[in-house]
Amino acid sequence: MIEAEELPELNRPIVIAAFEGWNDAGEAATTVISHLAQVWGAEPVAAIDPDDYYDFQVNRPRISTVEGERRVTWPTTRILLARQTGLGHDVLLIQGIEPSMRWRSFVIELLGLAHEVDAEILVLLGALLADVPHTRPCPVMVTSEDRRLAHRYDLEPSTYDGHVGIVGVVADAAHQSDLPTLSCWVSVPHYAGGHTSPKAALALLSRVEELLDLALPHGELEELARAWERGVDELSGSDEEIAEYVQALEEAQDTAEHPQASGDAIAKEFERYLRRREDDNR
Repeated sequence: MIEAEELPELNRPIVIAAFEGWNDAGEAATTVISHLAQVWGAEPVAAIDPDDYYDFQVNRPRISTVEGERRVTWPTTRILLARQTGLGHDVLLIQGIEPSMRWRSFVIELLGLAHEVDAEILVLLGALLADVPHTRPCPVMVTSEDRRLAHRYDLEPSTYDGHVGIVGVVADAAHQSDLPTLSCWVSVPHYAGGHTSPKAALALLSRVEELLDLALPHGELEELARAWERGVDELSGSDEEIAEYVQALEEAQDTAEHPQASGDAIAKEFERYLRRREDDNR
């Protein structure tokens, strides 16, 4: 059950959500939610009862001292409200943890809240490990099953077939319930995915800015992204096998993004050049 304060009347609300766990490689997606909560001064307004959905041996509670008192904080999914966004919309931010059980009930509760506040759009954030080089911009893929959104942003529906995390389940249920939804996924280099990746978070944040047509302060993310890349440079530089692998990924990505620069394309262009010279000399 969602434990919520009495929500004020919201202005054309947008919901943005990310979930810790399988959907959050390099903690990139949840880092974006935390960043948005900070820059917008979002305040918590609701939380899901953790007893219904979490295995506390997997997601353990934490104990800490708060204002001189020892308190236990239970892992759960929280909803924060941001009103000073500069968007002309209020925003509900979902700081989620992928549930351990009862996924369908969990999704019904979250989407019930979104429909209750008459949300205009749901933006889901995810991050996955992929064969991409850390030296290039982290690719961000945006998909939507909603025809109007797909046309507006020139998007394709997802072609992924396979196992999904809670982000995929929420996206499917939102589409079935006629809630317009965008799914934004950033690719994180799998050989550097064991730590928080601020570079991937920054790429995802930048894509959200484009979608919402809004410039946001990036705070420490830009410097943290540069520091992360330097750290992975040192890692790859100390291991010849990783260095060769990174170089192969760079060449593959550069060729995919600029096919005119591939070896075959260059060879064909050189052949055309030679033929033109032969024609000119006849």
